[in-house]
Amino acid sequence: MKREFKFDFLGRELIVETGELAKQTNGSVLVRYGDTVVLSVCVMGKTPVSQDFFPLQVLYQEKLYSVGKIPGGFIKREGRPTDAATLAARLIDRPIRPMFDENLRNEIQVVNTVLSVDQDNSPEMAAMFGTSLCLGISDIPFDGPVAGVMVGMDEKGKFIINPTAKESENSPLALTVAGTKDAICMVEAGSKELSEKQMLEALMFAHENIQTLCDFQNEIISEIGKEKVVLEPAVIDENVDKDVREYATSDMLEAIQIKEKLVKYARIDEVKEKTIEHFTKVYAEDDDFDKKMKDVSKVVNQIEADEVRRLIIEKHIRPDGRAMDEIRPLYAGIDLLPRTHGSGLFSRGETQVLATTTLGPLSDHQVLDGLGIEDEKRFMLHYNFPAFSVGEVGRYGSPGRREVGHGALGERALAQVIPSEEEFPYTIRVVSEVLESNGSSSQATICSGCLSLMAAGVPIKAPVAGIAMGLISNGKKYTILTDIQGLEDHMGDMDFKVAGTKEGITALQMDIKIKGVTKAILKEALNEAKKARMKILDVMEGAIAEPRKELSKYAPKVVTFTIDPEKIKEVIGKGGEMITKIILESSNVKTVNDKEAVKVDIEDDGRVIIYHYDAEVIAKTRKMIEDIVKEVETDKIYTGKVVKVEDFGCFVELWPGCEGLVHVSQLDHKRVEKPSDMFSIGDEIVVKSLGYDNRGRLNLSRKEALPKPVKKDNKETAKEEAESKNEE
Repeated sequence: MKREFKFDFLGRELIVETGELAKQTNGSVLVRYGDTVVLSVCVMGKTPVSQDFFPLQVLYQEKLYSVGKIPGGFIKREGRPTDAATLAARLIDRPIRPMFDENLRNEIQVVNTVLSVDQDNSPEMAAMFGTSLCLGISDIPFDGPVAGVMVGMDEKGKFIINPTAKESENSPLALTVAGTKDAICMVEAGSKELSEKQMLEALMFAHENIQTLCDFQNEIISEIGKEKVVLEPAVIDENVDKDVREYATSDMLEAIQIKEKLVKYARIDEVKEKTIEHFTKVYAEDDDFDKKMKDVSKVVNQIEADEVRRLIIEKHIRPDGRAMDEIRPLYAGIDLLPRTHGSGLFSRGETQVLATTTLGPLSDHQVLDGLGIEDEKRFMLHYNFPAFSVGEVGRYGSPGRREVGHGALGERALAQVIPSEEEFPYTIRVVSEVLESNGSSSQATICSGCLSLMAAGVPIKAPVAGIAMGLISNGKKYTILTDIQGLEDHMGDMDFKVAGTKEGITALQMDIKIKGVTKAILKEALNEAKKARMKILDVMEGAIAEPRKELSKYAPKVVTFTIDPEKIKEVIGKGGEMITKIILESSNVKTVNDKEAVKVDIEDDGRVIIYHYDAEVIAKTRKMIEDIVKEVETDKIYTGKVVKVEDFGCFVELWPGCEGLVHVSQLDHKRVEKPSDMFSIGDEIVVKSLGYDNRGRLNLSRKEALPKPVKKDNKETAKEEAESKNEE
């Protein structure tokens, strides 16, 4: 039976429908937020799977019909998820994952299908709400609800919940927060150098509104929610737990305090293998051998986590011996690669990232075939994480969710300082290659990417650096860690990444494994991150203090000027004929796709942007375009070239793309019977402009450009006639 629930959320109606669609799922809701409509469903597998991790999959499916589009390309149907869809799925996955029972091993799929999009009402937030609610009303064990909001800021500094498309355009803040009734559990943000105080206020403002959405979900769940499946708790044999801890704890404690990552991990694996081998012999004759050996494996893994956390919370000792607020050794360098437009290397401890910057014409922008308003972007950051960076073999191919997510974070952090298209008319691509990783490669990407931009001569507003903060909590006490390494990230409770300039924050991302963090924790983490960021920026500025004034000799040079928008069609020509001719002639190439061909971008507002490595080619291209759009002045004298001769007159080219007709009556002061008797194609001719007729045709006159004949009196005329007769 269909049920409908309505809620007025800050002046906008939020409607939930259930009981009509997708009824064979464990839980299904249709969420209407304005004209945005998202179907969220969840399904649980019938039996547990054998793997040790929780098998949750969250999907966010963009349907282009939702915005009235037909997919681009040869195959006219949706294919692999766009980056935006991948990021939306990650955005939903991260806050809900900690809310599931740790004993759950049944496969769970959450599918969000975007059916209709109103650009003023976020489909991502509707999908997050729908995800939590469909799980909440289902029989799947889920300790929600969870909800999310977006936060913007107006010109007066006032926060806006779920800003409209217009409000988002000029907002210095783009913040997404998810949380429960009690705490914040996920943050994603980009901002124009907001202070730590402003960011904390925005986070708390977001949480206040998240609480009302959680209350609305609880009302629905209490009314129609199914009884949850009861899971059999995974109980570890007490004797096994005691024996394994006695056998392995001291060796594990020694292993996790080894400073070098690969040596540490090898020793930890050795302790685990030795422990399993020992107890395989101990329980060889036991009737419950399989169960006990599973318990041995769980306990030895738990010892590793317990000892890392105990050392930090109780002893204030980190696995590599650093102080809680100490950053690993830093290095920053530039110009490693001679032929790239810019390159930068940044390392923090055993994390090392090489980044390159490539500059191209605006026509090289990325085309976006998605649900958003933007259909292109000129700044891109791509993140690559090869398996060799952690000393392993692995899959190589198209980027996974992790690569897309880390790349988007780095792009968001640096995008805040990228110059506008008018200031710097280039498409900019930064590529991050992670060469070594022991935690926080995404923040090292921001640092190396910034170095490469400055080395390339991109006039960024200020250098940007990033740092990853961690948290270890036992429920009563907590410890904030600066610059977390891999083991602390894996065993810890929070990964809180903060990027920014010396003036403020440009990007923020927080993921947690517990069910939320408090205002006090967020405040302390932000303040400690700021201190670390300043130290990193000092090191980066030691390598390059500001963007170079000159571009690489291998980067395309650029000239920008403006023409009358009405003249654009003349420059392009019929079927692109004229612009093709300009490119081929000025570059001296045979095809426009030749790598030596000049690049010409013409914007709708009349801006012409020319790119080439050779300044002479740019100058020649500019002159050819300016000649086409140059206006002919009425009554002015020009020297042109005859390009066509007809019985009714001659066509004269004043400059390439500008032709006019000299009518036979305007060729001379004397009567001209046949123009071809006087002129041939290629002859130079002096003409005067008579202006354009009502059909836009240019009329020229040779007669008006010639000296007027001297008028003779009757005596001179008679004398000339007599002399002429005598000669005959």
